[in-house]
Amino acid sequence: MNLLRKTINLHTELLEIRNKQLAENQILERVSEILNENAVRRAEILKAIESGDGVSENHLEFDLLETGRIFHLDQIRKICIDYRLRFLESKYFKGGIPEEAITQISMLENDHATNLGGFRIVAPTKTFQLKNFNDPLLFAPIGNGYYYLVHKWGNDLDSWRKIWVWPFRNLITFTLLTIAISFLVTWVTPETNLSKSVPMAGTIIFLFAFKSVFAVTMYSFFMLGKKFNCSIWNSEYFND
Repeated sequence: MNLLRKTINLHTELLEIRNKQLAENQILERVSEILNENAVRRAEILKAIESGDGVSENHLEFDLLETGRIFHLDQIRKICIDYRLRFLESKYFKGGIPEEAITQISMLENDHATNLGGFRIVAPTKTFQLKNFNDPLLFAPIGNGYYYLVHKWGNDLDSWRKIWVWPFRNLITFTLLTIAISFLVTWVTPETNLSKSVPMAGTIIFLFAFKSVFAVTMYSFFMLGKKFNCSIWNSEYFND
C-alpha cells in the first residue's frame, strides 16, 4: 500500500514548473530573435536588389551550385538578342520582387555563408519601365563572366515572340525581311503590256520595291527611336 501512496514535494513541483516555463520562454525568445534577424536580412536583400550595390562577383561554394543554373554572359546575350530582352542591373526593374525570390537568396546565403549582391535581371524592356512582368530571371554574378540563376517568376514568354522580334535582331535580319517583302510585292504586281515589252521588268520592279520598302521601314524604325536587339540587350536607355 505504501508503494501506491507516492508523496509529492510541492517545492520540487514548483521548481519543475518554473524551469519548464523558463525553457519555453527561452525558446520563444530565440525564435523571436531569429525571426527578427531574418526580417532585417530580408529587408537588406530587398534594398540591395532595388538600389544596387556595385558588387561584381559573389564567392559561392562550387560544389553546392546547380550546374543547370550557371550561364555565361555570351549565352545570356544570345537569348536577349533572340527575344529582344534586356539584361540590366536589378535597380532598374520596376516589376516588383516577389517574396519567394528573396527567400531563394536568403537560402543561398545560408548555404554558402555569404551575402549576395550585384543582382541583374533578364526581362522585356517594358518590365524595366512599367509595373508588369513576363518571365523575369534574377541572376547573381559569380566571376569570369558567369552568372548564377537565383530565381525565375512571372509568366512565360509568348512562343511566337522569337519570330515577331527576329527582324530586329540586327541589320542583316532586317534587310532579309525587306527582301522577302519586296519579292512578295513583285510577285503580286500585275503584268502590263509595258512590263512585257521591257527587258528584266521583274528585276526592275523588285529593285524599286526593295528600295521603297527598305527606306520606309528603316526610316520609321529609327524615327520611333528604336534600335536593333544586338544594341539594346544591355542598354540602360529605354527609348530604344
